[in-house]
Amino acid sequence: MKKSISMIQSDIISEFSMFDDWTEKYEYLIELGKSVPKIKDDEKKDENLIKGCQSRVWLFVEKKEDYIIYTADSDAIITKGIIALLIRVFSYQKAEDIANSNLHFIDKIGLKEHLSITRANGMLSMLKQMKMYAIALSKTQK
Repeated sequence: MKKSISMIQSDIISEFSMFDDWTEKYEYLIELGKSVPKIKDDEKKDENLIKGCQSRVWLFVEKKEDYIIYTADSDAIITKGIIALLIRVFSYQKAEDIANSNLHFIDKIGLKEHLSITRANGMLSMLKQMKMYAIALSKTQK
């Protein structure tokens, strides 16, 4: 059974609750970044860079059947972990579900408050771009 966005967020909250402090949570975030679904090298072009990120983050999206699939890469290890989390929540979901989602896990695990202002803004830019791609694909490929 495919998990809903809400179920995936619950899984992430449970995983992060296993760690006692933010040093361990950062280490886990870095580990997650190593498993980010990698963007193809030929897709690492300027139009796939996320604007508003201090680090370089490339995001590619495609639609297969009714599902949106994201791949990404970044030149920063924490940022790679953040995009890996967002991809885990959004990939293989329907565009409408992505567009209408409320990502409560970010606050529940304390991620935003433990990021620098520039990284938190970058995460919001990633989120916004992922939702915009989903909205665009839902309208163009029905």
